[in-house]
Amino acid sequence: MSRTLISPGKYIQGAGAIMEIGVQSAKLGSSAFVVGGRTALSMCGQSIAASLAEQQIACRQEIFGGVSSRSEIGRLKQLAQANGADLVIVVGGGMAIDAGKVVAHEMKVPVIVVPTIATTNAPCSAMSVIYTDAGELVEYLPLNKNPDCVLVDTHSVAQSPARFLVAGMGDALATFWEADTCVRSGLARGITGTTCPTLAALALARLTYDTLLESGLQARLAVERKVVTPAVEAIVEANTLTSGLGFENLGHAGAHSIHNGLLTANSSDRKMHGEIVAFGVLVQLVLEGRAAAAIREVQEFCHSVGLPICLADLGISNPHAAEIRGVAEVACAEGESIHSTWFPVAAADVEAAIWTADALGDHFKKNARS
Repeated sequence: MSRTLISPGKYIQGAGAIMEIGVQSAKLGSSAFVVGGRTALSMCGQSIAASLAEQQIACRQEIFGGVSSRSEIGRLKQLAQANGADLVIVVGGGMAIDAGKVVAHEMKVPVIVVPTIATTNAPCSAMSVIYTDAGELVEYLPLNKNPDCVLVDTHSVAQSPARFLVAGMGDALATFWEADTCVRSGLARGITGTTCPTLAALALARLTYDTLLESGLQARLAVERKVVTPAVEAIVEANTLTSGLGFENLGHAGAHSIHNGLLTANSSDRKMHGEIVAFGVLVQLVLEGRAAAAIREVQEFCHSVGLPICLADLGISNPHAAEIRGVAEVACAEGESIHSTWFPVAAADVEAAIWTADALGDHFKKNARS
């Protein structure tokens, strides 16, 4: 039985790494179409242009429209083609990265991804999320390959609000636990579709979890002060690279399906993807009957860095039973990754796990205050 590992062609990370983009671009093309959010381009657009100019690479910069929709992707593709681009450089956060990867995919040209926040593990993946112009989910689009290069300037990451880094930790937190579920079930996993994971992927998933526990709090405190330390470097790598390789090669399970269900709940506070996923991890652990010590360890980590451990932390206060039942039903819809679990999962099981994880979170917080 064959084993497969997929990954970006190259990964570069460090404070000031943005100045290497010219050298990396010269290996891939001669005319770059640079697309990014307004904030991202204001932060590093000039540095990118200067680095490209040093390598005699033509450069056209365009501000991303805000949503990774078919119409926005079409607009960007038309501009890139009109400018004779043979390389796409995408700068910023999740939706900009999704759109830029699709533009490169459809043009059949290389792509360099420059995330300016470490909020999700998407930059390294061979997949993009497509939305309507109004921001509603349409599809997860598989791409022919991973990015040719992912370049992360940790100085830029450290200038963003610490909440972004913490949300990335929440997304990365799911990597090991969902991978372990997929391995136990023996089901096809990740984009590779193989049922036999590589040792490297398994090790990276575990490394992601261990790095979060070791460096998460220190990294959050450093970024709150806009500085880069070894802990920040470790967490940025965990959020972006090791978590990305882990989920893509091993797969998702309960936490991300529970995230999808929780999006339907009435919340007084708009939460980020990774923040919701973190609570989803706790629900998954309860659902699967994991050891109390493991649940406690995840609770302690989440509480230390500021990730949700109960429904109230998500802005969901005093929910009705019907509301949580609806969350569970969405999480268990056909095709959801929760069915990667090694036993059949029904909505009633998920509903019970949500209530229990919520109660455990309330109990933890009461004891922490005493």
